[in-house]
Amino acid sequence: MDSNRHPHLSSEFEEELSELRSKLLLMASKVEGLIATVIEALVDRDSSKAEGVIVRDKEIDALEKEVDELCIRILALRQPAATDLRHITTALKVVTDLERMGDLCVNIAKAAIEVNREPLLKPRYVDIPNMAVAARDMVRRSLDAFVREDPELAKEVVVSDWRVDRLNDRVFQELLTHMIANPEAIGVATRLLFVARHLERIADHATNVAEQVIFMVMGDDIRHQKAKLRAEMQAEAARRGAADREDGALPPH
Repeated sequence: MDSNRHPHLSSEFEEELSELRSKLLLMASKVEGLIATVIEALVDRDSSKAEGVIVRDKEIDALEKEVDELCIRILALRQPAATDLRHITTALKVVTDLERMGDLCVNIAKAAIEVNREPLLKPRYVDIPNMAVAARDMVRRSLDAFVREDPELAKEVVVSDWRVDRLNDRVFQELLTHMIANPEAIGVATRLLFVARHLERIADHATNVAEQVIFMVMGDDIRHQKAKLRAEMQAEAARRGAADREDGALPPH
């Protein structure tokens, strides 16, 4: 923060930043809740839960508007510079990713309503619930990284995206095999493929948030560099492990 800013204005600015963080955390919490509920709607074949997700998404849309208005007010009245400016512009990007996650939950809810009208698919939804758990975890940790301004946690989120990608590939292969063996299930299996794709996109948006946190704190643009980042983190973990073994903290492999 600008050290020359009047203390009164600095206090007001900090309060506005705190309000901004709180609203973003609330949005993320609501997105996590939608992900959990919509997968329950699918697995439990409870279309009323899916309909509730569609209604609750409006809460996320309303919060998006509130965050946008707050950011614009801060930019207009406080004229932040340097780190403060990066924080506000990052928040504007984060809120867009969160709103799109909510939209993807609505897409899953609509697919669940259609799937629930069809005979139960065997095997039951393969790894889709596992994808949802992984995506929720990425959403939570990416917003934690933003609030804590923690680039290391953000890096962990970025490299963890491969787990969701791998599950998505497995879902595709399993459902494709099932469709070949059971042509009558093509309709419902295709909808489940879209559900998996939507979950994969939610994980991508969480990755976007994490990448934006890294840029906000460090000024490093790591977009499209997940493989490089993963290799660097693995190398660093190996170095730390070797150092710990030398100190007697860890047993040798």
